[in-house]
Amino acid sequence: MAERPYIVGNWKMNGTRAMLSEARAIDRSSQRLMKVEVALAPPFTLIHAVHREVEQIGVGAQDCHAGTEGANTGDISAAMVADAGAKFVILGHSERRQDHGETNALIRSKVESALEAGIRVILCCGESEETRDEGKAESFVSRQLKGSLPESLDNADEVLTIAYEPIWAIGTGRTPTVDDIGAMHRSIRALLVELYGEEMAAQVRILYGGSVNPDNAKELLAADEVGGALVGGASLTAESFLGIVLAAAEVQEQ
Repeated sequence: MAERPYIVGNWKMNGTRAMLSEARAIDRSSQRLMKVEVALAPPFTLIHAVHREVEQIGVGAQDCHAGTEGANTGDISAAMVADAGAKFVILGHSERRQDHGETNALIRSKVESALEAGIRVILCCGESEETRDEGKAESFVSRQLKGSLPESLDNADEVLTIAYEPIWAIGTGRTPTVDDIGAMHRSIRALLVELYGEEMAAQVRILYGGSVNPDNAKELLAADEVGGALVGGASLTAESFLGIVLAAAEVQEQ
C-alpha cells in the first residue's frame, strides 16, 4: 500500500471564485503536514483558478467525457481538464451513476480516456442501503469494479486510486462500522490482486468516503486497508477539511 494517506476534497456543484480563499488556506496548512497527500476537486469552472492559487496540494476534476473531442455539447474531455491544470479525475461517483445513468462500461471508457490523457483516476464504488441489508454489499462492489476497471495497468501507484463510498452514507451523517469498512476494503484489495497481481495491487490506495468529518476521521482512517478519504461537504471550508487532514497525519504517526 502507498505510504502517505490521501485526503481528497470533492467540492461537487459548489464554489465560485470567492472560495479560492478556502483553497489557499488548505494549501498553506498542507505545506506543514507533508505526511499527508492532499487534493481538491473543484467544479470545472475553478480548476484553472485553484491550480494557479495553490503550491502544495493536488487539483483535479470531478468527471470527464470518454471521448477526446467532438460534438458533445456541455461535455469536457480528459485532455481539456488536464490542460486546465487537473492532475486527476474522479470517475464513477454514485451521483453520476444515479443522476446521469452512467454504466460500468461507460465509466471504464472514461477511465481509459483519462489514463490515456496522462491524469490519475479516483474510481468510486459503493452499494445502496438495500444491497447492504441483503448481505450483498461486497459482491455488488466487486461486480461494479470489475466492470469499471481497465483490463491492465502499467503503474498502479501513479495512476489509480479506489474510493469506496456506500451510497447510503454520502451526505447523510451515517457511516458504516469500522469493521464493515475494513471488510469491504479487504474485499476490494483481494479483487485488485485477482485482476492485477499482488505487487501491482499493493500500490493502489483505497479511500473511504461517506459523511467523513473531523470528529470521525481518525477512527475511520485507522480502519484496515483505508488509505485515505474522499470528502464531500466537509471539504468546503478549510477549517473542517484540515481537521480531517490533521487526523490523517495523526494516524500516520501511530
